[in-house]
Amino acid sequence: MKKVILICLILCLSCKVSKNNTNISQKNYIKSSTNLNIEQSIDSLLLKMTLEEKIGQMNQYNGFWDATGPAPKSGDQAALKYEHLKKGLVGSMLNVKGVKQVKALQKIAVEETRLGIPLIFGFDVIHGYKTIGPIPLAESASWDLEAIKKAAQNAAEETAASGINWTFAPMVDIYRDARWGRVMEGAGEDPYLGSKIGVARVQGFQGKDLSSAKTIAACAKHFAGYGFAEAGREYNTVDVGTSTLYNVIFPPFKAVTEAGVRTFMNSFNLLNDIPATGNEFLQREVLKKEWNFNGFVVSDWGSIAEMTPHGYAKNNKHAAELAVKAGSDMDMESSAYLAELANLVKEGKVDEILIDDAVKRILRVKFELGLFDDPYKYCNLENEKNTIGKKEFHEDALDIAKKSIVLLKNENNLLPLKKENQKIALIGALANDKTSPLGSWRIAGDDGTAVSVLEGLQQYKGNTLKYAKGADVITKDSKVTFVNELKINETDTSGFAEAIQLAKESDIVVMVLGEHGYQTGEGRSRTNIDLPGVQQKLLEAIYNINKKIVLVLTNGRPLAITWADKNIPAIVEAWHLGVQSGNAIAQVLYGDYNPSGKLPMTFPRSVGQIPIYYNYKNTGRPYGENSDVVFWSHYSDESNRPLYPFGYGLSYTTFSYKNLKINALADRKISISVDVSNTGSVQGKEVAQLYIQDKFAAIARPVKELKGFKMVALNPKETKTIEFTFTEKELGFYTNKGQFIVEPGEFNVYVGGNSNATLSNQFILK
Repeated sequence: MKKVILICLILCLSCKVSKNNTNISQKNYIKSSTNLNIEQSIDSLLLKMTLEEKIGQMNQYNGFWDATGPAPKSGDQAALKYEHLKKGLVGSMLNVKGVKQVKALQKIAVEETRLGIPLIFGFDVIHGYKTIGPIPLAESASWDLEAIKKAAQNAAEETAASGINWTFAPMVDIYRDARWGRVMEGAGEDPYLGSKIGVARVQGFQGKDLSSAKTIAACAKHFAGYGFAEAGREYNTVDVGTSTLYNVIFPPFKAVTEAGVRTFMNSFNLLNDIPATGNEFLQREVLKKEWNFNGFVVSDWGSIAEMTPHGYAKNNKHAAELAVKAGSDMDMESSAYLAELANLVKEGKVDEILIDDAVKRILRVKFELGLFDDPYKYCNLENEKNTIGKKEFHEDALDIAKKSIVLLKNENNLLPLKKENQKIALIGALANDKTSPLGSWRIAGDDGTAVSVLEGLQQYKGNTLKYAKGADVITKDSKVTFVNELKINETDTSGFAEAIQLAKESDIVVMVLGEHGYQTGEGRSRTNIDLPGVQQKLLEAIYNINKKIVLVLTNGRPLAITWADKNIPAIVEAWHLGVQSGNAIAQVLYGDYNPSGKLPMTFPRSVGQIPIYYNYKNTGRPYGENSDVVFWSHYSDESNRPLYPFGYGLSYTTFSYKNLKINALADRKISISVDVSNTGSVQGKEVAQLYIQDKFAAIARPVKELKGFKMVALNPKETKTIEFTFTEKELGFYTNKGQFIVEPGEFNVYVGGNSNATLSNQFILK
């Protein structure tokens, strides 16, 4: 009881502090002692807040001036935001980085406002802060949950050292359309794999103690359906059935909720013709009620105001009303809440209980982060200096970069490269690029900090290595920034002659082709997903001279490379791998690391096959692949089969599967075992994948669903037995009404190295 009285006294003291007193001592901050209940602290603080101060906590502003310099001059937008900050009408800021900037702004919030409530600082830490790792799609190709978790942990430590305590990651959207630019930001097409990876990233960011100065709050986005934008066009309408919603889109979001993710971000799109930001079903019924989520929901950038052009809200005032009623707790950069909510409450259109609920959620996360104990806990200049770019971060970035590389083709064992007495031609502008490998969504990263492929290969001294650009991917006048559209080189082939001559003189050619790092990401949808610009012409020109080509792809999405698959003997999917890109690629090409990556997305033969994914449902006419009969589900000019299936990836060794056994256990559990053997001559790692098919169900089920995977390291000729266990969680599914059921019936089981696994067995669930 004495402790409860103490916290109330501290709260009262903080309320009486003059906003002009900038020398307030830390003892007067609102505290959240570990011996006191956070909920009591939140309720006590809420009683002291005016309606306007509550709404201020729901308002998030983008960084608007150099906080270490002079205050903004009156009359402009920055000055208005500055005044709001001093009045306690800002609860969070984003895109502010660095201890000096963060501390200056936090000082205003804590020492100049009436209540001294600290800000929470958000930032898009998508695949590293300063030490940029592989893009999330690439990372997901590792299928290595511990390495993915470690990457997020390192990113959190580096981010926290710079003053930031909240990341807008992970993106756990499931998607099936490679035209969509944001495929680079997630874990691919499969809800099971996506759930596992999403949980690993949340655990990495948040750790076991959110109040630690090395952890940050994570944010699951975009809730929900964003990855199913029609035609793969950014911000477009989403129209999916309830089965897809519950069985494909929801599972990763539910998984990270159960893993304790502290914030959610809603999405730009319509779902059932209602904007997600104003969708009460998504945010209140499913997330907050069914899933018992007690963190807070932040809108995406300006998405509250965007409900007006959607045709759902009349104006900003109406949009603010719809959003808060739907459960969107914090307004990112539309200013609708700050401008409209107080009047809506006074007019009786919005119940203040909804405001209180949103503010409690926001304060809860701030308490959990320890910001009330020490608002400046993330603001240590010495720690920032010692943490940013640590050697260990680069070592781990190299480790996961190597694990992310997928070997797509290797005829006649062209790879690995011999380490002596070879003349190697390295061709392609991307081979000598130190910025593109950083990929998209790396806004704290510095241009020119990636190790290029040329630099990586130059470390191997036994061969003669010469470089020729061949052709630029983007034009020389392109503005290479996050916000600008790149101009693709469609005409300039002036460098072809030099590259062709070099290919003539060389024993083997390594060509680095693909997309520039800023050709993927938000707003970067493409109707063609082939090699951009003149690169295909360059590839064919070199092939006509020297057919011993290793094609290294650096890209942020699956590409349609049917010609290359047919003609080029060795193809390596190297994605955008971050600062250690060149070192990782060189080590794989020379065999110092045996590739083990597996595709998290299906690669199409043609853009016309999109959306293409492995866990499709059969039609009523699924047969006829080798038939002349017309009337079955197919294209007249292309196979139904993908170029490379989900889960696919080769190694410098080979693996075999046998002895698939199934045993029924108690409580409707199923035990499955299989022998995996290394049948080649070098040590390697294999991701053994297990798929099931529910043959007959209340609703049609996919032809295959991933339900388990394990990575196994094997020496040459070594065999290991891998075991999996199915529970009702793996065997059940959601009905169209959102009810999870487990039906008795027949199940097929498939085990192998990709989703085309053919080793099978079956069981009956009673």
